[in-house]
Amino acid sequence: MLCIIRHETDPYFNLAAEEYVLKHFNQDCFMLWRNEPSIIVGKHQNTLAEINAEFVRENQIRVVRRLSGGGAVFHDLGNLNFTFIASGEHHQLVDFRKFTLPILEVLRKLGIEARFEGRNDLTIGGRKFSGNAEHVYKSRVLHHGTLLFSAAMADLSGALNVDPDKFTDKAVKSVRSRVTNISEHLDSPMTVLEFRDHIMNHIIETTGGAQIYSFTDGDIRAISKLRDEKYITWEWNFGYSPKYNFRKAVKTNGGKLEVALEVANGIIAKARFYGDYFNKLDPADIESALEGSAHSEEAVAERLNKFDVTQYFLNVSREELVTALF
Repeated sequence: MLCIIRHETDPYFNLAAEEYVLKHFNQDCFMLWRNEPSIIVGKHQNTLAEINAEFVRENQIRVVRRLSGGGAVFHDLGNLNFTFIASGEHHQLVDFRKFTLPILEVLRKLGIEARFEGRNDLTIGGRKFSGNAEHVYKSRVLHHGTLLFSAAMADLSGALNVDPDKFTDKAVKSVRSRVTNISEHLDSPMTVLEFRDHIMNHIIETTGGAQIYSFTDGDIRAISKLRDEKYITWEWNFGYSPKYNFRKAVKTNGGKLEVALEVANGIIAKARFYGDYFNKLDPADIESALEGSAHSEEAVAERLNKFDVTQYFLNVSREELVTALF
């Protein structure tokens, strides 16, 4: 088994690295890595329905879609991520207990009684500190999990706190859980990097043939190419979302303004405005202009640039209209 400690904290690179290793390495691999503040959404999720867009924008939190299913998770430098990539018979590949067992063993060595619970969670005293997901590619499986060690819980809550009434879709919804940091349960203080080293040492000691591996220059070039062509793109992170209906109402100086959107593959198929606002010009012009636009702030803002919004919604600013659309 190749054991890789990754020092990059760019979430786009780190998610690309997993896909690269899954598809281009033949050996089993174990990796430990961290991300700068980011939200990682499951492959089958509606991204906008999982995030607090305003909080994400104000705090410059990156949003990245991963290969595996499951729910959205928040990462920061107090969160350690682990990845197993292994080959085997197809019917034997998916095994959450097998890949989380080494983590439980490390925690027990440190005096923490942790458990595997439910479908894919690790808990301490009933509170979740690790969510896990898997993705099968041919005869290989990618298993990865989060390990909340000293994560900023306020940011975790704020980044994923979204109004459930805004979206109607068939996408997989995240289940919000009571969570805890591992560091709160240690007898002696430890940094997240020291904890990382405990895990890596345990894997090396308990796995026959384990060896340390560092990405070559060629690996890094290939991963960076995948990052730039896929993982950093709006099309993957937002446009890949399933069809959904979006509805939001805001109070403005011009009255109540409600927006209803039908979105498919991240593109607005239909837009409608409702409310008790007054207008000089027909808002149907803006509705038509929005149709065919990506449901992203940049694309919508570009469509709105050609309009004097205050003529279509009296006493409603352009900024208030954009707020209503997300």
